[in-house]
Amino acid sequence: MNFTANYFRGDEDPKSGPVRVGWLLGDTDSPVIYDPPRRVNSRTARKEHAKSASRCPAVLNLESRYFEIPCPFDLNVGFGRDKEGRPTLHNLSGAASAIRGSTLGKKLSITNESEWRFPDRPMIQLKLPYYFIADEPVYLTQLDAYMHYRKVPLPGTIFGGRFPIDVWPRPLMWAFEWHEPEKPIVVKRGDPLFYCQFEFDSPERNVQMVEAEMTPELRTYMDHISGAVNYVSQTFSLFEAAERVRPATLLTPRKT
Repeated sequence: MNFTANYFRGDEDPKSGPVRVGWLLGDTDSPVIYDPPRRVNSRTARKEHAKSASRCPAVLNLESRYFEIPCPFDLNVGFGRDKEGRPTLHNLSGAASAIRGSTLGKKLSITNESEWRFPDRPMIQLKLPYYFIADEPVYLTQLDAYMHYRKVPLPGTIFGGRFPIDVWPRPLMWAFEWHEPEKPIVVKRGDPLFYCQFEFDSPERNVQMVEAEMTPELRTYMDHISGAVNYVSQTFSLFEAAERVRPATLLTPRKT
């Protein structure tokens, strides 16, 4: 694929300054629960001492390259099977849960058992409305929030992924492989679900994260590529076709 894109902003030099990445929410019935992406940093770490690890340039440089997506609501989920042996999810908080079971069922689901990588490891998906976009070649890598300490570790691992956000804006999801399904999945609202790392032409450039508008052009383009995964197994083969119909600009900063 040719990543010498021709849709940079005006007369600006695309190789200078920070890489501007836009984030926005797609269609959702409750946008207020989805907090903005947060740059990872040691918010509560001590910094008084000049040699403190929290002031180390290498640590700060690493943290600055990750953005975390916070969990929008409390999760306390168990795995089971119904009378027919079909896999099911249970809201273990019951009546004390902040989210109704019917609502949770629309957001969190078990993938088809035939699609599990291992027969004893259920795979679940939490649908999220987050999109990331860019007007120059940028890859997003989704990975585990490995710097976040959990008193009770999650009973499995997340599925990561990597794709170009300048030609393939798609909603993110939290995909989880349940290695120990006898143990519950517990995630508190506000805890990071995963990190997003952005790759571009130069390791010296930083990311400038901005909230973006859902413009008619962006909406039309996303509608054009959405649903391809239901018809094509290897969606990466569609990147060049998508780039041919891509509008000149996807990222329009939201007016405050």
